[in-house]
Amino acid sequence: MAGTAVDPVQDVQSEAGVEKVTQKQAPKSVSNKVDIKELLQSGAHFGHKTSRWHPKMAQYIHSKRDGSHIIDLVKTVEKLEVALSFISQTVGSGKQVLIVGTKRQAHDIALQLAQDTNMPYVTERWLGGMLTNRNTIDVRIKHLKDLEAKMESGELANKYNKLEVQRFQEEIDFMNTQYGGIKDMAAKVGAVFIFDPTHDRNAVLEARKLNIPIVALSDTNSDPSVLDYPIPCNDDAIKALQLIADYIKQAIETGRASSVKSADKDVVVEEAKVQVEKTAEAVEEKVAVKAGEK
Repeated sequence: MAGTAVDPVQDVQSEAGVEKVTQKQAPKSVSNKVDIKELLQSGAHFGHKTSRWHPKMAQYIHSKRDGSHIIDLVKTVEKLEVALSFISQTVGSGKQVLIVGTKRQAHDIALQLAQDTNMPYVTERWLGGMLTNRNTIDVRIKHLKDLEAKMESGELANKYNKLEVQRFQEEIDFMNTQYGGIKDMAAKVGAVFIFDPTHDRNAVLEARKLNIPIVALSDTNSDPSVLDYPIPCNDDAIKALQLIADYIKQAIETGRASSVKSADKDVVVEEAKVQVEKTAEAVEEKVAVKAGEK
């Protein structure tokens, strides 16, 4: 919840002023991975009204304008790059990233991100126990998969009339709305990425309970201390959400690529070991033959 602490940030009167100060601060400490200008153009720096701020976000707030806080995009870049690196490492180690975006602005973007990266997702309503009560959730998912298999094989059509088959299809559709995104989710994911941790508070609570690392956008009304990898950013602007999603997608793809290279390297090493063993055996055989001749 927003605090009542004294707001320590300065006032900036115009958008031009915000851009000027941001560009003045940026260059040397900002790497080439994340483009601060793209963040600025997407509106990632616009926070909530100053009356709705969370005191723990003070360190990420640059200034205020027209009664709203302005996020420090230099710190956004720094935090985003750390988060992207973590996601790449997580995916590279073979783990999944659960993508959560149930608010209206994030729904389609989160869904597309999950489909593009083949990651588990929750874009409708977060059901209690999706992470902490997997036994119950897994029972429902198994039932869904069984119904889908029977529908596809024609077993239901052969056994029931059209009306009953239609009802089974409606049940499948409803359950896919609830569990479709997590049908193939691992028993424990490597991380959770959340577009709005304030809106999807239950996802944060469950991930923290299981010690699953949380990567999330943190607007000026959010508490960044409950996140492992907070990304100071506007969590309402469609362009900003899409830009962050694009960066997350790149990080996942990078992680997968490194995982494939690592696997290929392991194969090469294993083949080399086999070849060395064969060579050693051949040498031993020759030595034995020569010893016998003598």
